[in-house]
Amino acid sequence: MSVTTLSLKKLKEEGKKFSCLTSYDACFAALSNEAGIDVLLIGDSLGMVLQGHDSTLPVTMEDMVYHTRCVKQGTSRSLIMADMPFNGNTTIAETIKNAGRLMQAGAHIVKLEGDAWLVDSIKQLSERGIPVCAHLGLTPQSVNKLGGYKVQGKEEAAAEHMLESVKTLVAAGADIILLECVPTPLAQKITESIEVPVIGIGAGNVTDGQVLVVHDMLGLTPGKPPKFVKNFMLEAESVQDALKAYDQAVKTKAFPAPEHSF
Repeated sequence: MSVTTLSLKKLKEEGKKFSCLTSYDACFAALSNEAGIDVLLIGDSLGMVLQGHDSTLPVTMEDMVYHTRCVKQGTSRSLIMADMPFNGNTTIAETIKNAGRLMQAGAHIVKLEGDAWLVDSIKQLSERGIPVCAHLGLTPQSVNKLGGYKVQGKEEAAAEHMLESVKTLVAAGADIILLECVPTPLAQKITESIEVPVIGIGAGNVTDGQVLVVHDMLGLTPGKPPKFVKNFMLEAESVQDALKAYDQAVKTKAFPAPEHSF
């Protein structure tokens, strides 16, 4: 059975976890699909892991459409989520147009980075039948404004602001929330405060789902990995085994462990 936003919401209601991984091509999409990964994210992280840039900012709309088409060819079950690239949603009209392009390329839901200012965009997309995942916390497209890749929501005022922003975006029609690099207690409070599924990365094991960059969890990324990453290839005999191990670790709450959380 194909994974949908509604089936993910049902898993949340039943207290069950779901898995998410980035995917950029048909090959890894097929392997992840067969391993039971529920959500495949065509992340603008491809700018770093595939193109060699030092941030996600150079990724274009054409890049995202191309890789979304590739992933679509490799999966028949997983929900396909595609990132709106940097400057892809500077106006409502542009947001609608670009989200439509991603959906036509094969996405089932579009992910937007931002805050409460996304309300109008989410309303407009929802009215047009385009599901939205709102990405808060550490938003890589805003890395220059944030001053680097830092944990967000540590101070009480910032945490309260994030919680209220999430509630506002859900009320506007957001179907999924993604929290990146936020303290576990805040992630838990947000997850328990809303009815839609919450995906975490560096947000503890209290969210409804987990996501990692596939290159990170396979130990393929050069340099020191972020704290929230676990290399699942270390105890696996094949890529397929590693993907299955990640899926099971998420669903049994074994991952992320305390050492992967803030």
